[in-house]
Amino acid sequence: METLLVVDDEPTVRELLAATLRFAGFAVTSADTGAAAIDAARREPPDLVLLDVMLPDLDGFEVVRRLRAGGTRVPVLFLTARDAPADKVHGLTLGGDDYVTKPFDLPELIARIRAVLRRTGGSAAGTLTVADLALDPDSRQVTRAGRAVRLSPTEFRLLHHLMRHAGQVVTKAEILEQVWRYDFGGDPSIVDTYISYLRRKVDNGDAKLIQTVHGVGYVLRRPQP
Repeated sequence: METLLVVDDEPTVRELLAATLRFAGFAVTSADTGAAAIDAARREPPDLVLLDVMLPDLDGFEVVRRLRAGGTRVPVLFLTARDAPADKVHGLTLGGDDYVTKPFDLPELIARIRAVLRRTGGSAAGTLTVADLALDPDSRQVTRAGRAVRLSPTEFRLLHHLMRHAGQVVTKAEILEQVWRYDFGGDPSIVDTYISYLRRKVDNGDAKLIQTVHGVGYVLRRPQP
């Protein structure tokens, strides 16, 4: 389950967004100031920050500038009433990933959030590791026990999704949605095919990390002793 950080100084807006996003299947935390947002994003990076530009202490642009300067790469979607083209360009140039103006349509906002998550892959947390398997979203390098593993783009996205949800069972439907995108209209058995490809490359030793949960999907976790 992806985690979103909602940053807005208006309690009504903040609570409405949090309730709507939880109903849509996200885990949600919130902050009402720029300083609190920076602290939350650095302490426990979410998968995406939904950030109002007009805050009482630091504006959203300064929040992003400080996050990026400090090495935090969490995806950011600006949410603001400032709709001038210059503001949009400024926000995106600073390192924002999308820009939605108020008033907004909630279904469209959710679709935009999911689009950003698909594009970015939630790389804010840096290198992912499970046992001796490591994946770096930025360099797109994968190693198992220190040995480089060469993956196709689709194999990389699939492994990235499994590692971001390590220990959690993910269904085939979720994998299709997140790895093959919403416009995929083919045979769902392609998930099984690519899981098989991944196993040959990353699970060719004794310790098997990718496990099948029959009738449900797959889970990547440390092998049981």
